[in-house]
Amino acid sequence: MSVSASIPDTSLGLTSSEIQILRQQQQIALQNSHAGNGASRGRGAGRVSNSSSRATSAASSQGRLLLDPDSLHALSHQLGSLERRISGQIDYLSQQITDSVKRSRSGALKTIHEVEAEMDRTRSMMASADELELELNKIAHIRDIVKSFRGRIEGIDRRMEQSRRRR
Repeated sequence: MSVSASIPDTSLGLTSSEIQILRQQQQIALQNSHAGNGASRGRGAGRVSNSSSRATSAASSQGRLLLDPDSLHALSHQLGSLERRISGQIDYLSQQITDSVKRSRSGALKTIHEVEAEMDRTRSMMASADELELELNKIAHIRDIVKSFRGRIEGIDRRMEQSRRRR
């Protein structure tokens, strides 16, 4: 394959990191085509594939993208495979995130319910404490009334005693 059937990979309008990825994928596609050729090589097919692989390797080492149908097909296949793996990873990670959010939400809701129940219990205890405080205030008031009655009774008892002594 001639150099004219290739273009500089820098002329594709890609960023340097995208060019780096393209070059890596072109090399992987080249390696995969070598591996595939060894296993399914028929008579005479190896020479064409090897010359295409050599041309792809030469173009890649010069920073060029080979434009022949076989190289473009291999690169397209490699990039499609990469895209499917990335898509699969995205789907997997999305599911993991969804599951994690559901677990976190469930745990948070459980915690909220537990906190609300504890707050209700605390409110109930505080209401009971308020009732007890009212009862204690009533008892203290009754005690004061009893003291007052006792004082009056003792006062009346003393006067009666004094009046009996005088008689």
